Amino acid sequence: MTKFGTNILKNITFMTAGALVYAAGVSVFLDPHAFAPGGVTGIAIIIGHFTGWYTGLLVLAINIPLMIAGLIRFGKEFMLSTVWSTVVSSIFMSVITKLMKTFSYNPPEDLILCAVTGGAMMGLGLGIIFRRGGTTGGSDIVVKFLRQKYRHLNSGILFVILDSVVVTASAIVYKSLEMGLYAGVTVFVCSVAFNATLYGTDTARLMYIVSDYPEKIAKRLLKDLDIGVTYIQGEGGYSKKAKRVILCATKIRVFPLVKEIVREEDPNAFMIVSSANEIYGEGFKENSETEI
Repeated sequence: MTKFGTNILKNITFMTAGALVYAAGVSVFLDPHAFAPGGVTGIAIIIGHFTGWYTGLLVLAINIPLMIAGLIRFGKEFMLSTVWSTVVSSIFMSVITKLMKTFSYNPPEDLILCAVTGGAMMGLGLGIIFRRGGTTGGSDIVVKFLRQKYRHLNSGILFVILDSVVVTASAIVYKSLEMGLYAGVTVFVCSVAFNATLYGTDTARLMYIVSDYPEKIAKRLLKDLDIGVTYIQGEGGYSKKAKRVILCATKIRVFPLVKEIVREEDPNAFMIVSSANEIYGEGFKENSETEI
């Protein structure tokens, strides 16, 4: 098998696994208690609560016109990464729900436990799917449409608005503020789990180090910590002297050691430190990883 074919198989495998985790979170913990965690899934759960129809089938039914609109507007490349995970997750939801009814499975009665666990599994599943270049349709397509008309709005804000509308609607339809609050907890936990899965929890530090002894500091960083460094040519604004500025990035757990080395070699060194959520290259994420 070619490398291209291997990558496609790998992406499909991971997206399928992510879809299974996502579907299990919805069907086992959220759907039985009618928690509506925003987006198309939340809408489907609300409708299913009153009609008795399978949530998985409703998710697929709502997504079909959205996917057709997305195909027309954004082209097949966008939709190819969406159709698989959307269809598979919908099938998994229906199958899991059917199995639960067949074996008379009773979900946990602790509502907060179900809201948190369901949200965590949704976020984990979505994160796995997104890391392999897929999406779950629904809100993703709607946000993409809205972004074309309201470019000044951040995608994250639009997702929050859409989810908030669905959560609020669930509280109104169920005539229960408590149900809306549980759904809100699910959305929050899902967001945290999604970001942790997609971007990782171990943020890095990006540093600019200005010193009269850049070679000594760079040598210690390379030898003691195995941290790659890059020299940037600078010039003092007041002194007009040429300076070598050290640029380097390190994982957060190593950062205290970097500060110690800089302090030992030059107590008067000037450091600018910022957080870096994504760094690609040796020692960090692979450049081949797909992020959305």
